[in-house]
Amino acid sequence: MKDGTTVTLREAETGSVVASAVRVACSPWSRLRGLLGHTLESGEGLLISPCNGVHTFFMRYPIDVVFLDGEGGVLLIREAMPANRMVPWVRGAHRVLELPAGTAATTGIGRGHKLEVIEATATPVQGRTS
Repeated sequence: MKDGTTVTLREAETGSVVASAVRVACSPWSRLRGLLGHTLESGEGLLISPCNGVHTFFMRYPIDVVFLDGEGGVLLIREAMPANRMVPWVRGAHRVLELPAGTAATTGIGRGHKLEVIEATATPVQGRTS
């Protein structure tokens, strides 16, 4: 995955979409910045990789924070984590998914579920010849 790309995350067993517009943050700067200066709408999210701890300092709204292992397994969910809080380190976490508050409950994801990353594919332009 490239920094700044948009991906979809879905629950592996059911195929239900958790978020369809998830921005990837994998460079040092984008991981540090996180959601600062951004708002999350329904269906949006931020996938931070690598990451095993987060904070909500300077945030203006609560978020759901989902800690994932290297295979996409859900290790821990902090629902509606308010501003100025911190989860310093989650054992085994490799990535963190930040979602609008209430998304975890609405989509039914929980500890032990597995989330899959679906990367966008290029759509061929019709009528072009090489």
